[in-house]
Amino acid sequence: MLEKIIQLDTELLIYLNGMGTETWDGFWMLVTNKFSSIPVYLLVLFFLYKYVGLKKTLYTLLFIGIIIAVSDQTANLFKYGFERLRPCHNENLKDIIRVVKPGCGGQYSFFSAHASTSMGIAVFCILLLRKHIKPLASFLMIWALAVGYSRIYIGVHFPVDVLFGFSFGAVIAILLFQLIKIVFNKIDTKESSANQS
Repeated sequence: MLEKIIQLDTELLIYLNGMGTETWDGFWMLVTNKFSSIPVYLLVLFFLYKYVGLKKTLYTLLFIGIIIAVSDQTANLFKYGFERLRPCHNENLKDIIRVVKPGCGGQYSFFSAHASTSMGIAVFCILLLRKHIKPLASFLMIWALAVGYSRIYIGVHFPVDVLFGFSFGAVIAILLFQLIKIVFNKIDTKESSANQS
């Protein structure tokens, strides 16, 4: 069963990666670059400040930092636990797939911290802001999916790495959202008490 999943995963990688062309390489390299996400984060920061206020925004930034740290560190644990070679390090694949990124990165691929982090932040912010600005949800989801796909496009992750990363990030975001709701309720209670006195 596991061998069949790995085989299908590899075939899907070859298909998706093979759809790339030099015309689009620059675009997907831009998407996969972590610094390209800064405008997205700034947009989210603006809406957070506008709709939840400074104090809650600061707590939200703390929780986003936790999402990033948990995604990154857990991905590293998995990578060195499973030791699945990145496609671009795999001798059977590196001459078949298009490796767009100059330099392959770390040795192992399972799972994608990029996918986990982008989906985690997207889901967390969607849950926080969905009552205030609905179109933002679609934008953030498309952005997270694009970041994940970019990892396949440039040849550094298998589809399963990305899908697992998406799932892990979403679960972390949902759990932390439940926690931040408690924090926000305490802030609201304190502010309400202060206004009444």
